[in-house]
Amino acid sequence: QVHLVNSGGGLVQAGGSLRLSCAASGRTFSSYAMGWFRQAPGKDREFVTTIKWSDNSTYYADSVKGRFTISRDNAENTVYLKMNSLKPEDTAVYYCAAGYILHSVYSDSEYDYWGQGTQVTVSS
Repeated sequence: QVHLVNSGGGLVQAGGSLRLSCAASGRTFSSYAMGWFRQAPGKDREFVTTIKWSDNSTYYADSVKGRFTISRDNAENTVYLKMNSLKPEDTAVYYCAAGYILHSVYSDSEYDYWGQGTQVTVSS
């Protein structure tokens, strides 16, 4: 069983920065991807970013490219999401996710484990 714990998030003004963390426990992740999805009120959950443990390759949604950066700490089984130049449209609950990707890193159905979610609110 895998357990993911989100931390970080909060309220920030537009243009500001936040960092999210996701600590994983329960198994090794050599073949997994870990990353974040987000869900704004009244909208579907959407892919934000992910990193593959095997080769450190990263993937980003077009809406966050150039502003968000995902990274990992192997020793701590933790991934980090640094969010810069935040916009009001980034406001959402951010969910950490981990999974063994068979087809597409962009699909939430590929992820087996989910964190509890953390609120990010960007004021204008």
